[in-house]
Amino acid sequence: MRTQVAIIGGGPAGLLLSHLLHLQGIDSVVLESRDRGYVERRQRAGMLEQGTTDVLRESGAGERLDREGLVHHGLELRFGGAGHRIPLTDLTGRTVTVYAQTEIVKDLVAKRLADGGDVRFETEVVDLDASAPSVTFRDAGGATHTLECDYIAGCDGFHGVSRPAVPGLRTFSREYPFAWLGILADVPPSTEELIYANHDRGFALHSLRSPQVSRLYLQVSPDEDIAAWSDARIWDELATRFATDDGWKLHEGPITDKSITPMRSFVAEPMRHDRLFLAGDAAHIVPPTGAKGLNLAVSDVIVLARALTERYATGSDTLLDTYSSTCLRRVWRAEHFSYWMTTLLHVDPAADDFALRLQRSHLDYVASSEAAKASLAENYTGLPIG
Repeated sequence: MRTQVAIIGGGPAGLLLSHLLHLQGIDSVVLESRDRGYVERRQRAGMLEQGTTDVLRESGAGERLDREGLVHHGLELRFGGAGHRIPLTDLTGRTVTVYAQTEIVKDLVAKRLADGGDVRFETEVVDLDASAPSVTFRDAGGATHTLECDYIAGCDGFHGVSRPAVPGLRTFSREYPFAWLGILADVPPSTEELIYANHDRGFALHSLRSPQVSRLYLQVSPDEDIAAWSDARIWDELATRFATDDGWKLHEGPITDKSITPMRSFVAEPMRHDRLFLAGDAAHIVPPTGAKGLNLAVSDVIVLARALTERYATGSDTLLDTYSSTCLRRVWRAEHFSYWMTTLLHVDPAADDFALRLQRSHLDYVASSEAAKASLAENYTGLPIG
């Protein structure tokens, strides 16, 4: 078996890379360990930067996004019993769009299969060679195959096989003393724009999935037992943390999914070894507060697709040679913004009164300073790619 680019991982990063390469006449094979149903149901991020929506539209994969995505022109910081709107579009000229990762994956799978793409589900990668590029994998029937290629893209997430195949990696990480308890609920959202709430009892986020489905989060302990959180307790705690002095009400409804997600920051450098290139969660993780995880994965594969296109079109390795440094500039900026948003809004259980007063002062500053609002808006809607 042979292809030009072997892509390990059939999430949004791997699928989008395959689609972008196809548009440039470059062949690829996508190898995904899970079955198609699992991949298309996997709950993940849902806030898209302007650059992410632009590339999906320009690549022809944005039809349903344009029809069903919820475009936002602002967000709300809520603390001290009051809301403070950050007018994203007024400050940057850009928007963000709520459109679940599950839907992006469905769109890209359908697009690749309709275009004759080679997407192989239930394939376990057992070995890879970055120097004489090849990937050995076991298919759903247990048969072993070797896929020879020119390049390998490791888009297989934090726990995948690609990152361990890069020798001499330098890693940077931070664990946070809290986690998110997230729910999906069949209830119309109580807000038209996201609400990021800081409360003495902890952080809360009101997001959206559709006009009929709400996505909400609570700060909890990393070792929290989800069984201890009944639906009634979750709604009571959300109502407490979102409460305002003007009597704002939270809509409640049936909870269809609940989970607890730990919070971490992680970066691996470099993002390339020989002909193996890491992208997305295989190379970096951000806490979800800044809504950067999916968007960083997309920016990585945009940069990689451009570099591979140049290589096949002109024979030049220039963009491939600068892939890691180009991506890492944006990664570290997003890491800092995500860290900043996380520490700005969450309550550190070890914080003393002095630290809590500093946090409130910082929130007051962001809510009242046009310069601070503009900085938040610029980072939140997305910096230039590449």
